[in-house]
Amino acid sequence: MPRLSDTMEEGTILRWLIADGEAVHRGDELVEIETDKATMIYESDLDGALRIVAAEGDTLPVGAVIASVGSDDGSVPGAAPEPIATTPQAALAPETTPVPQEEGERVKASPLARRIANENDIDLHALTGTGPGGRIVKADVQAATSTAPAESGETTAGAAGRPSDTGDAPTTAAAASPSLGAGLAGVTTAKGETTEVELSRTQQTIARRMAESKATIPHFALQTDIDMEECVALRSELKRLGQADAPTYNDMVVKACALALREHPRANSSYRDGRLQLHGRINVGVAVATESDELAGGALIVPTVFDADLKSLGEIAREVRSLAARVRDGSITPPELGGGTFTVSNLGMFGVTSFTAIINPPQAAILSVGAVQSRSVARDGEIVVAQEMTVTLACDHRILYGADAARFLARIRELLEQPASLTL
Repeated sequence: MPRLSDTMEEGTILRWLIADGEAVHRGDELVEIETDKATMIYESDLDGALRIVAAEGDTLPVGAVIASVGSDDGSVPGAAPEPIATTPQAALAPETTPVPQEEGERVKASPLARRIANENDIDLHALTGTGPGGRIVKADVQAATSTAPAESGETTAGAAGRPSDTGDAPTTAAAASPSLGAGLAGVTTAKGETTEVELSRTQQTIARRMAESKATIPHFALQTDIDMEECVALRSELKRLGQADAPTYNDMVVKACALALREHPRANSSYRDGRLQLHGRINVGVAVATESDELAGGALIVPTVFDADLKSLGEIAREVRSLAARVRDGSITPPELGGGTFTVSNLGMFGVTSFTAIINPPQAAILSVGAVQSRSVARDGEIVVAQEMTVTLACDHRILYGADAARFLARIRELLEQPASLTL
């Protein structure tokens, strides 16, 4: 399992792109892997015959063997003697001989299978593995989970007489609904049918990192309203001149943040072991939401605009569009997702006026951007209608104090209220 991002600890094999036993060449696309940040395509760095060890759907730690290329005798220790089917359906029931696990020996099981078994009090020794070499995979544990209540006389909430975690006694336990797909299970309670949705690897990582951020970083937030009249006029003029890819307001915010970070280097730093790490480059991450459905949801991916302070507004606009498109079609690469020193998160396109985002560790701050709106404001003793935008700066109090953050935010506001400096 290759390390495809700096924070990757394990990966899930989604799809083999070469069949078992086929010849591959250096540079051929080999396998599609879901990491903690995105879905990546891994290319072969060798020539030879492919021998698959891990099946589609398996989750393995970085460094674990998933296949070999170019072995002399075509064999792989621990691999199944027959080719492993490469369709998602066949991956749930691979064509290998089931091997029972003997008591006392270390059970061969995927990390995901171990986690599911632990959560459901399933003894792995009692299962028969259908994965390569008799390895227990997710499907084996899920099959045991769906039958465990009937065999043990327990409900899905636990042993008889034990209250459920939610306080609602289940009335019926249902197996995973085919209409909901893998990873979904329905249980009828006083709240109605409760559906459990298994998070993707990316969603699990986001959940873990955001929980760690709120638990370990002392957040505080500052908010200000920005007069966007000049930015609106600038964008209208660029569009009038026929610039099809005229910079958006968010592009202007990215540029303003980059210039302000250059003048306020503490905001472009990280806290580590009682010291500040001041970064020499200004790399602004732009939060991009991936496509989602009602049940599974989407994810929030943050590609990076490197050296944003040195790039023109037009360059930033083109790069952000390109990065966002590659995030949504799944072609974004690991280097484009790392190295950020500050993040901009914008929900203005959804009509959100203001919000407070969670800091993306180990960065010092994140700027939340609301919608540009027509508002009634007082100017020179009169009420007038103006274009305004609310922004919120969440900061790590170990790095930035109130006055530091206020000056940094004031500089961002100043640059956006006089945007001619953004075009230089």
